[in-house]
Amino acid sequence: MGQEQSNLIEEDTPPKKLSQRSLSGIAEYIKHGCRGRIVVMTGAGLSTAAGIPDFRSPTTGLYANLARLNLPYAEAVFDISYFRQNPDPFYVLAKELYPGNYSPTISHVFIALLAKKNLLSMLFTQNIDCLERQAGVPADRIVEAHGSFASQRCIECGRSFPDESMKTHVAQGIVPRCTDHKCGGLVKPDIVFFGEQLPAAFHANWSVATTADLVIVMGTSLTVQPFASLPDAGPDDTPRLLFNMARVGSFGTRSDDVLELGDCDSGVRKLADELGWRDELEAEWRRVVGDKEAEKQLQSLPEREAALQDEVENLADQVGFGLRIDDATSHSETTKSDSEEDFTVGWDAVEPTSRLGRVIDSPVVTTATTASPPHGSDITQTGEANSREGEDLVVGRDALKPASLGRVIDGPADQHRPETKNDGASVPEVPAGESTSSADPRSP
Repeated sequence: MGQEQSNLIEEDTPPKKLSQRSLSGIAEYIKHGCRGRIVVMTGAGLSTAAGIPDFRSPTTGLYANLARLNLPYAEAVFDISYFRQNPDPFYVLAKELYPGNYSPTISHVFIALLAKKNLLSMLFTQNIDCLERQAGVPADRIVEAHGSFASQRCIECGRSFPDESMKTHVAQGIVPRCTDHKCGGLVKPDIVFFGEQLPAAFHANWSVATTADLVIVMGTSLTVQPFASLPDAGPDDTPRLLFNMARVGSFGTRSDDVLELGDCDSGVRKLADELGWRDELEAEWRRVVGDKEAEKQLQSLPEREAALQDEVENLADQVGFGLRIDDATSHSETTKSDSEEDFTVGWDAVEPTSRLGRVIDSPVVTTATTASPPHGSDITQTGEANSREGEDLVVGRDALKPASLGRVIDGPADQHRPETKNDGASVPEVPAGESTSSADPRSP
């Protein structure tokens, strides 16, 4: 369905199932009309209050801030082909984004409360941060459309890798290898990288969205297919609620659509008030995250945005530190052959702390390329311009986004780059139900 203004429902059009098109009408419907079949769909905007950056915000996004690093293109850090050649950049970033560094928001806890009250049929999330699990949403009620850090396996033989061992490797900055020494393949979290298939669970649970009594969409720009089609999967008279900074997708075109525009947490609190759950929700949230974290998340929006920018810059700096080789090491590299000097630093020859290569003071590579992000993200441009609250992918605490820093080090000089549109973003359309696999770098 399109987003043209002419398609928006007339204000005087009566709803079919709701008593009124408002949070009050939604609350009444939840209490008296739902049969435990609420489907929730979330994106990066759900986690920004937790300090996790999204991927595509112009200034605070992960890609924008990783663009200054020595990568062939910012999204290479989540490209499976690049990962096979150079896993180090991803693991430097993974250390900063790993679960445990961030805490759930009150919106995450609201979803857990729906599950506790036997109202949640399924949560579909694009985020890879595992905050839903931390909040208490049962694992069997979560479909991580873009994967997550919750599990990991060898990319060659598929053998699973122990959780505790993975945590140790990430913390120590050591790239994990398959426990089968005959294989020795690289181990990667089950995050969907560009060029990989979507999880089977996503397709297997698609029908759940078609039978929902109520669809709640939170903090996503609905630009990544096939996820973007989920809210439209059910009948036209299915009530739908949007918590987001801007209208997205086909919201506003159906008689039972309710749009609560603004940050997710504020909207959730208003709905909790209407439901009479506010005290219970606030108490459960503080129990989960603690008073100190709760107060931190309650900062005013300007303060949160400033803190988010600081966090993004810090993350980019951490990745940059790992990618830098000091002048002394740089000098020693001059003994290498001319052909090797042109584009490599020799990963294996350097200490782990500087394994990602040195930052070269050469012009920034300004290709019009911006491959789609990994899973935990919103990517295909089928909706309106991304909003701050509805940005693509969230990985860690504040929305991270890569940046670009010049020449490729220790990677192929002629990496495949995704086709681009006039805005410079990679926008390969993916029909609903298909994978993001492609010869070009794609959003996981």
